[in-house]
Amino acid sequence: MKKFFKRSIFLLIFLMAMIPAAAQAKGAQAVKSPQALRIDGELTKVRGYNIGGYNHYRLRDLARALQGKVDFDLAGNSKQITIDCTKTYTPIPGDQIGGARERALGRQMQLTVIGEHPAKLVETAYNIKDFNYFRLRSLGVILGFDVSYDAARNEAVITTKAAEKKPVPAPKPTPEAPRGRVILGNERLLTEYNNLIDNKRVGLITNQTGVDANGIPVAEKIKAYPRAKLVALYSPEHGLDGKQTAGAYVASYFDGKMNLPVYSLYGPTRKPSRDMLKGVDVLVYDMQDIGARTYTYISTLQNAMVAAKENNIPILVLDRPNPLGGEIVEGFLRETRFKSFVGIDKIPMAHGMTVGELGQFFNREIGADLTVVPMKNWTRSMVWQDTGLPFAQTSPNIPNLESAFLYMATGSGEETGIGQSEYFHWVGGRNIDSNEYARRLNASNLPGVTFVPAPKGARGGVRVKITDPHRFNPARTGIYTLAVANQMRPINVPACKKPYSMFYLIQGSEEIANLFRARTSPEAMVKAYEKDVNAFRAQRQAYLLYK
Repeated sequence: MKKFFKRSIFLLIFLMAMIPAAAQAKGAQAVKSPQALRIDGELTKVRGYNIGGYNHYRLRDLARALQGKVDFDLAGNSKQITIDCTKTYTPIPGDQIGGARERALGRQMQLTVIGEHPAKLVETAYNIKDFNYFRLRSLGVILGFDVSYDAARNEAVITTKAAEKKPVPAPKPTPEAPRGRVILGNERLLTEYNNLIDNKRVGLITNQTGVDANGIPVAEKIKAYPRAKLVALYSPEHGLDGKQTAGAYVASYFDGKMNLPVYSLYGPTRKPSRDMLKGVDVLVYDMQDIGARTYTYISTLQNAMVAAKENNIPILVLDRPNPLGGEIVEGFLRETRFKSFVGIDKIPMAHGMTVGELGQFFNREIGADLTVVPMKNWTRSMVWQDTGLPFAQTSPNIPNLESAFLYMATGSGEETGIGQSEYFHWVGGRNIDSNEYARRLNASNLPGVTFVPAPKGARGGVRVKITDPHRFNPARTGIYTLAVANQMRPINVPACKKPYSMFYLIQGSEEIANLFRARTSPEAMVKAYEKDVNAFRAQRQAYLLYK
């Protein structure tokens, strides 16, 4: 059954590159798992132990249950085990003999894999009554099967390559499923919502992302609209064309082609001044956000809303999709003292809102005359790939959609010594072993993503590969890329003092700094912000526009 052991080149590199860890695991409490095990849709009698929140199983129990799907034989002792993928397991008398609750002794076991993809690696096993139990998800990586959890049935689920080859009928669309592509707010402005700008002088905050589904700039469309007059443009960080580097000064100028002034909102001021708004009857905002608290286009929106309120000018937000969808809400909330242009409001790193919804959320404290021109056909479960829309480069370091997805996963390590490269596709730093970094990150079983060892000069790191954009959680992945590196060797954590460093402005939290200093596990770091995230979810509910 060799064909069921075919894996990606990444897995081969990942397994071959693992090196033994010297430290012995500590003893732990093992509880007989309450979960049944289902393999390719069929319920088995195999039971494992839950140790530290993860299911662990005997290799020989799995070898018997997986016969005909994933075949392998076993030989070994208390220190090393050989998994021979060229043979079929021969059952022996006896079964699990442990009780409902047992003391488990952790040990490092040398595993040798024989077959199409040979490897030597070290895995933590727990010895219970003279039998070794391994973490199910780790075995899935080694043997090439997927592991998931069915909450409704309370079952651990194994899906093998054999099952993946069976045709699966396409699900029928639900009645509420959107039909056709998403219709942007800017595509509705001059038709259904034209009354909002008719007979008015319009100021437009936009950049190269402010286009419709056909790539036509909204500035050109408003300019050509006969019942309104476009009188000024306002550009954010990176400029009107999106080509200025991050943090670079953006100058105001006169655009001869459009015959309009272009006022910089990333120069001497980041909020439209009274002079900039002279002769403007309505301010319109149309730019593409990427779903992160630190992305400054939403800060430009918040500042513009404050200016609109101060100058008694109504403001319109032409809504656009959050590329990550509307369901991922993740990360530490920004503390009040760390308010900045990369943390304009008290929201998590991933807010899960559209710019229109963010505008309504910001307005709880501003009180501007705000109107959101909503999209059609967008739902919270949709990521950008579901919208039917082309994705425009949002800034020099976000040239494509995948970079937008990876922004929070690799780009939040400001001043820690762990940084990104390759337009957020790579993360790493000095004194990091690339193979071990990849092994630890992959063992975390983060959904929708894998990590490939990729040294870069003097720095060790990994290349991040998104395997499922619907399941991928970039903000949580960003916690893991930093926390795992920190466990391998301490990252730099600046002192928390004024003027606050970019570390605190980006992370928005002193608690995360203390957790890094304690070299806390990524799982514990996630748990530390869950209460605040749940409170934010409840708070934001009043400002959401879509289901």
